[in-house]
Amino acid sequence: MYVGALELDVLLGDIRSLKEKRSAVRPVVAELRRKFEVTAAEAGHLDKHRRALIGVAVVAADASHVDDVLDACERLVAGRPELDLLSARRRWLGPED
Repeated sequence: MYVGALELDVLLGDIRSLKEKRSAVRPVVAELRRKFEVTAAEAGHLDKHRRALIGVAVVAADASHVDDVLDACERLVAGRPELDLLSARRRWLGPED
């Protein structure tokens, strides 16, 4: 069993309130969950209007599948015009851990 986690630090566009932030981040998280069958959530920068940390996790029997899914998730977020992807950080847990 392999577990991969991805932290995506994003900068949001013209956001002036936490309510606007939620309405911008929620659809991205929902699309990640629906399209790639991953666990995803807003996991950081909760009190900042223009920053969000989106966490994604996936579990699979094959390490290359985990890597492919995380790559696709990163591309999806990077391709959103309303978001600027500042950084992406990965963590792994495998059978040897």
